[in-house]
Amino acid sequence: MGVRSFKGHTPKLGETVFVDPTSTIIGDVEIGDDCSVWPNAVIRGDMHKIRIGHRTSIQDGSVLHITHASDYNPGGYPLIIGNEVTIGHMAMLHGCTIGSQVLIGMQSMVMDGAVIEDQVVLGAGALVPPNKTLESGYLYVGRPAKKARALTDKELAYFSYTAGNYVKLKNEHIAEGYK
Repeated sequence: MGVRSFKGHTPKLGETVFVDPTSTIIGDVEIGDDCSVWPNAVIRGDMHKIRIGHRTSIQDGSVLHITHASDYNPGGYPLIIGNEVTIGHMAMLHGCTIGSQVLIGMQSMVMDGAVIEDQVVLGAGALVPPNKTLESGYLYVGRPAKKARALTDKELAYFSYTAGNYVKLKNEHIAEGYK
């Protein structure tokens, strides 16, 4: 497993976290309980912190990084991700804040300083520009992402379902000897 320290920061993994051996986790990263990090995902907290809540799934090929502090960007932006978040395949999250119970669609990009509030679906391939906020309770699509419609009750219930589904799947992988 590619979990490694950098500049005195060692990634901290919660209870029963599954990390695929082909993924990479570096530096100031904390991952909550019952999370899963799937093949070829990169979580790089080398110049700022990354915090990931419980029951969150980072799918294959996703890239999670930060924005470092500089004269151009005082303070930088950490990457903060809530609970029960499903991050789709090949998504890119960079120095942004993601609330709880969020679905990030495949190949979506969320840029520096952007905020996605709780209970949001970001459609596949969407682009959230820097410093934009996506309001809770809606589906957003497009490049740049625009509010499409309110989420249905069924979609709101799906957040916990999909989080639980990935907890079950990662537990099956752990049972077969992969941690």
